Amino acid sequence: MPTVKVTDLESKEVGEIELADAVFGVALNEPLIHEAVRSFLANRRAGTSATKTRGDVSGSGRKLWKQKGTGRARIASLRSPLWKGGGNAHGPQPRDWSYNLPKKMRKRAMCSAISERLREGNLIIVDEWKFDQPKTKEFINTLSSLKLGGKTLIVDSLKNTKLMLASRNVQTAKVVNSYGVNIYDLVNHQKLVLTPRTVEELTGILQPRAKDDEEDHRSRADESGGEAAQASQAPRRTSRNRGAQA
Repeated sequence: MPTVKVTDLESKEVGEIELADAVFGVALNEPLIHEAVRSFLANRRAGTSATKTRGDVSGSGRKLWKQKGTGRARIASLRSPLWKGGGNAHGPQPRDWSYNLPKKMRKRAMCSAISERLREGNLIIVDEWKFDQPKTKEFINTLSSLKLGGKTLIVDSLKNTKLMLASRNVQTAKVVNSYGVNIYDLVNHQKLVLTPRTVEELTGILQPRAKDDEEDHRSRADESGGEAAQASQAPRRTSRNRGAQA
């Protein structure tokens, strides 16, 4: 089990904490992380782009001039895609871009990203985020004392209003709770800051559970048992020739 030092807001060591191997000791799996990020971005996509087809644009539906004898190109409707102001033939339409990624894959990808931040030395454990006043300047000074340069993801309770107010104007920092951590933020931020409480919460959320394995085993057993029952209950067919001979 990896051991990480716990520091205060002045970057002074105040203790140590042991991290679970199931969450913080996972090997790097870049294809799985890529698939999880792709799924997250697809699920966040609005899919509201739309163009008007020939049935949506305004205009008369009558034939503007006769088919032959005018010397002009034949036309059926002013709303045809061939004419200016007409409809769009193959434009985008509203659709749902989201797709489901298995829960185990999502958890495994997040564990892999968190473990990589630990191996890089970019995971920091802070004892407690406590400010006298919700001042942005004080928050920036704390980041500099902790040597948190670049984009930083802070995981703490959303009830810590002073931290939320002090950090909301800092574009390079983002504060979420343990249930708001996602794979995109873990990849997009170079630094990850946790507290002993959020370490326990993330361990409880992300570590593999025996209950999930039991449910998968039961579902597979039910499926195989159902197929066997259907096979046993299926009526047997007898050929007509055999019945006639009897």
